[in-house]
Amino acid sequence: MFLRDVTDEDLPIFFEHQRDPEALRMAAFSSRERDAFMTHWRTKVLRPENVTRTIVMGRVVVGNIGSWGEDARRFVGYWVGREHWGKGIATQALSEFLVLEPARPLHAWVALHNLASIRVLEKCGFHAMRNEGPHHSDGVAEVLMRLGSTA
Repeated sequence: MFLRDVTDEDLPIFFEHQRDPEALRMAAFSSRERDAFMTHWRTKVLRPENVTRTIVMGRVVVGNIGSWGEDARRFVGYWVGREHWGKGIATQALSEFLVLEPARPLHAWVALHNLASIRVLEKCGFHAMRNEGPHHSDGVAEVLMRLGSTA
């Protein structure tokens, strides 16, 4: 497994990943239509101030990982195609990504029902923040995870 810069050829693969109904349920996320997805990636995700990488296993693109600033905090997020779940890829990718992204503290919102993602974050040193509930009004129960101190 290795991380590399995102290419235009990766975007259709990422688009298909975010259309998977089970992945959407786990992430408590809504998929985007193709044009909206491509626009979002090209104008929001692939900004110079963000750190975004493609996750590659062998020669196969299996997902993406990235960090961005929002509400005076630095966040990390990742998405691995469902056909690659349960192989330790997300944990390995996040571990390697944390070397590329030196900002601390680093945060991640995760749906409470997504136990696999919570485990990935915990294995990489993230801890649930107390008194930080859902940040959306859609009713999805989420927890804010943090790596590093606030100092």
